[in-house]
Amino acid sequence: MTTHDTDKVALAARNVSWDWTGLPMHYFDSDAFATHYANGMNMLLPEGEVFFVDVFRQVLPLIQDEAVREDVIGFIGQEATHSSSHQSLLIHLNSIGLDTDPFIAQIQWFFRHLLGDRNLAGRRAHSWLLERVAIVAALEHFTSYLGDWGLNARAWDDALDPQVLDLFRWHLAEEVEHRHVAFDLFTHLDGGYPRRVRAWLISAPTLAILWARGIRYLMSVDPELDPKDRRIRFRDVRRAWRKGLMPSPWSLARMFVEYFRPGYHPSHYGSTSQAVAYLASSPAARAAA
Repeated sequence: MTTHDTDKVALAARNVSWDWTGLPMHYFDSDAFATHYANGMNMLLPEGEVFFVDVFRQVLPLIQDEAVREDVIGFIGQEATHSSSHQSLLIHLNSIGLDTDPFIAQIQWFFRHLLGDRNLAGRRAHSWLLERVAIVAALEHFTSYLGDWGLNARAWDDALDPQVLDLFRWHLAEEVEHRHVAFDLFTHLDGGYPRRVRAWLISAPTLAILWARGIRYLMSVDPELDPKDRRIRFRDVRRAWRKGLMPSPWSLARMFVEYFRPGYHPSHYGSTSQAVAYLASSPAARAAA
């Protein structure tokens, strides 16, 4: 990890949209694994972002710092747009024969029931809300890292369909833009190191498992693959990270342990100026403006 600028900007949602007409099934390096590696996250994002929004809306009345409140409101708007944008890609993929609905039903259960509201009151309800804020902050640690990594993944430039590339980089630029918000909110409301570590130790492996299960599911139902190829092979994974299409295991390991550092803050991931520069050039963001 390198230290970058930490300037903050006013956060606002951008009314972006994409036309997926003609997008092929395997839009990432013309490769099924690389595409479904990306689609594994595409399936997690719509429900995950809605979960973030719901939790932060519930916590708004507890915020005493006006700057934190303004950041949270901007964060809510951006995350809601992320959800709908990735949902539009899933709708297209379903329309050309990739049935994502069975796995998305599992993701819905995870976010809406396992992590959703519970019949609690008083201190127990407050503690459960703080626990979910800590989970969002932990997951935003990963998206802060991924934002920095993806904005600098030069191998993506030629490997990704241009519109998908813009979707990913627009989203990741906004993740860098608002990378401090969830952690600052958690610090404002609680900030306890044990809760922070517990949330990360739960969130990181859960995210990895859901993502891997999503890739495996998509490979198994891909209508353009021969039955013998409908599985994850180690050589496909190794080829993807060696080509720079996905983070290396060593980079991910460094990211994982970084969250345990007592002085950690997500502002050290990524460059706000780089994110803002991309958003100024993004075709979708410019059209929205």
